[in-house]
Amino acid sequence: MNFKLLAAIFALVALPLLAQAQQKPPAKTTPAEVERVAKLIAADKTKAQAYCDLDKLNDEMEQAQQKKDDKKVQEIAKRVEELAKKIGAEYATLLTGLEQIDPNSKEGEQIIAAFQVFDKLCPAK
Repeated sequence: MNFKLLAAIFALVALPLLAQAQQKPPAKTTPAEVERVAKLIAADKTKAQAYCDLDKLNDEMEQAQQKKDDKKVQEIAKRVEELAKKIGAEYATLLTGLEQIDPNSKEGEQIIAAFQVFDKLCPAK
C-alpha cells in the first residue's frame, strides 16, 4: 500500500474509530510499531483477511476517485470502515500516528518500507 492510500484510510477509518474511543492521538508511528501491529494482525486470521480485503478496496477506491465517481467512493468508504473495525484499534492507532510523518523525510521512507511487511499478509496480490 502506498502512503497516499494509507492517508486515505486514515481519513476514512482512524479518525472515526478514535473519536468513538475518545482517545488522544498517539505518538508518531515507528517502524517497530508497524512490525508489532503487523504481527498482531497476522496472528489473527479474521484480521488478516479483513486487511487483505481492505487492501483490495483501496485499489477500487483509487479507481473510483480517478473516475470521479463519488457515489462509488462513498460505498467503498462504508465497506472500508466496516473492515477497519474488524482489523482493530491497533491498526487505526497506527494510521493515526502517520499524521505526524513527512513521507518524503528519511523517517517517512523508513515507515513506508516498514509497511511492506503488511504486503506479506496478502500473498495473492
